[in-house]
Amino acid sequence: MTRVIFHVDLDAFYASVEIRSNQSYRGVPLIIGADPKDGKGRGVVITCSYEARKFGVRSAQPISVAFKLCPTAVYVRPNFELYDEVSGDVMGLLKRFADKFEQASIDEAYMDVTQICNRYGGSVELAKHVKAELESTERLTCSIGIAPNKSTAKIASDMKKPNGLTYVDPTRAKEFLAPLPVSKISGIGKKTEQKLNELGIKTIGELAIYPTGKLYEEFGKNAVWL
Repeated sequence: MTRVIFHVDLDAFYASVEIRSNQSYRGVPLIIGADPKDGKGRGVVITCSYEARKFGVRSAQPISVAFKLCPTAVYVRPNFELYDEVSGDVMGLLKRFADKFEQASIDEAYMDVTQICNRYGGSVELAKHVKAELESTERLTCSIGIAPNKSTAKIASDMKKPNGLTYVDPTRAKEFLAPLPVSKISGIGKKTEQKLNELGIKTIGELAIYPTGKLYEEFGKNAVWL
């Protein structure tokens, strides 16, 4: 039996929790992180709302850079205790719909739903049900990727954010992955991507057919993982 794996990724989690607590933040650029102090602040952006991302603001960006890009944003100091509490509630909800469950971080999880999805009329219907439950119970949205393995499910969950749902037919998984840039693979950073590009490997499909021996020459043990 082909496994059915969900990767559930909460949308802009910290920002969404802050918006849930303060509706005046909804629809405006919201940045969670250090105090910008009129562009002279130190520290970084922890996360931001999708409205702020439209201005080029990104996680781990210096707060001074974020202020230059979006000085009119609302800047909020993080409340990690609240985020942990909400995350616990969310993960508890998700576990109810999984045969096997693995929390990957404060705002993402993997769910093996191979058996349980049959009770809901299939994997897509179950995913819709999970999303609806999360929104009605916790007033949060998530993006879900459905695939036959964890790595593909994670790639799929990022395809239609926010509040997305992407199903990868197990018989067409290679076709789904092939045209995507290698940077879509979780764990491939800028340096590895650049090195792969220099070898003429720009897509996952090109990586899949690249001679293993040559990968060993360039990446050593990491060639196994690649």
